[in-house]
Amino acid sequence: MWEKIRVIFTIPELRQKILLTLFLLAIYRVGWQIPLPIVDHTKMTSFFSKGAAGGLGEIFNQVSMFSASNLNQATIFGLGIMPYISASIIFQLLGSVYPPLEKLQKEGETGRKKINEYTRYATVVLCIGQSWIYVRYLMGSDFVYPQYHTFLWQLTGVLTMTAGSVFLMWLGEQIDEYGIGNGISLLIMGGILARMIPAAVEDIVKPIQKNGLQVGGGAIAGGIGVETLLVLAVLFVAVVFGVVLITQGQRRIPTQSAKHVRGRRVYGGTRQYLPLRVNQAGVMPIIFASSLLLFPSVIFQYLGNTYPNALGGFWATLEHTFSRGEHTWTYNILYILLIYFFCYFWTAISFNPKDMSDNLKNYGTFIPGYRPGRRTADYLEKVMVRITYVGAGFLAMVAIIPTLISSMFGVKYGLASFYGGTSLLIAVSVVFDLVQKIDSHLVMRNYKGLLERG
Repeated sequence: MWEKIRVIFTIPELRQKILLTLFLLAIYRVGWQIPLPIVDHTKMTSFFSKGAAGGLGEIFNQVSMFSASNLNQATIFGLGIMPYISASIIFQLLGSVYPPLEKLQKEGETGRKKINEYTRYATVVLCIGQSWIYVRYLMGSDFVYPQYHTFLWQLTGVLTMTAGSVFLMWLGEQIDEYGIGNGISLLIMGGILARMIPAAVEDIVKPIQKNGLQVGGGAIAGGIGVETLLVLAVLFVAVVFGVVLITQGQRRIPTQSAKHVRGRRVYGGTRQYLPLRVNQAGVMPIIFASSLLLFPSVIFQYLGNTYPNALGGFWATLEHTFSRGEHTWTYNILYILLIYFFCYFWTAISFNPKDMSDNLKNYGTFIPGYRPGRRTADYLEKVMVRITYVGAGFLAMVAIIPTLISSMFGVKYGLASFYGGTSLLIAVSVVFDLVQKIDSHLVMRNYKGLLERG
């Protein structure tokens, strides 16, 4: 392995791409720490560290995890790439229902460039709107110094955060073009690892330093038990193995190309495979499901605080029912159902069996036993429905495991989620994609890839 890593840095082009990617990620991490000058960060840090924000703090943490942002600290990159992700999702959804966009998607590279241009414009509009709401929230919560409570300073904060998000979008595109890997995904992974690794290490080291490493009952005594560390280690390995397995998992459908006679030569007639990914939706179902489930607890918490004696504590009961934690089976069941729903929903948007059937027909390829056209499209749809059920089950299992581990072993949810949750799922997926792209450079130069044996 060390020899393969040495070979990577002996290739000038690949070494330049990797170093440029690391440099751009370092720029992102520096900007992630630069605060807005109008915000009292001492008060803001104290407010969120004590959990005073309640459900709103959970929403901020959730959004920050999936968008490389830092909403708990108002920085110039506070919004992260959330506006760009939102704009991309909007245009992807519109592409399946709005005919002009659907036509652009079918125009190949030219249409893709045009859609990317529209996405950038929409990102700027979303940045302005989201940063305006965020700065207004800061002012309404007294996180902004009194002398800066003016329209001009509010506009300054909005433009600063908008420029920061647009700059991050540009950084991601530079990584795509001149670096290696998917720029936006690497920014998200960098934010996740920078947020989760220090917290996870602290959650393990502090109890051990305070009470020592115990055998049995460690969590109850305020420490951490050996059995807990073993479970977390096994969970880490299992999730990494499962993510790689499901990411690589494919349902290969055999196809046959028609024979063409040109002169005295016969072309075609070869037998190939059409790969269908088991997890076609990626991590989007977990992001949508977890984000959507945050709002009921926030709403019921607000109603409970506003009307504490109404209906005999009915709002507090609902808040507990829809909160993530121990004995909240309602939350877990809804979480699983929403993951399945969004898996099928996102797959239906990103995978069109009719278009795939038409493409096979145009290239003179068919699936043995099925006529080209409607029969082929129906067969592809039936196969995709079945394998999506397996992919959704895996995502649901990964999403629920941290909650179960947190309640069973008494460890913090952040620690359990890093060693077996969505954060690890995203990080492993991005790293695996990065390794595959490095492998393509190595194989192109007749070197063994990182994933090859021997």
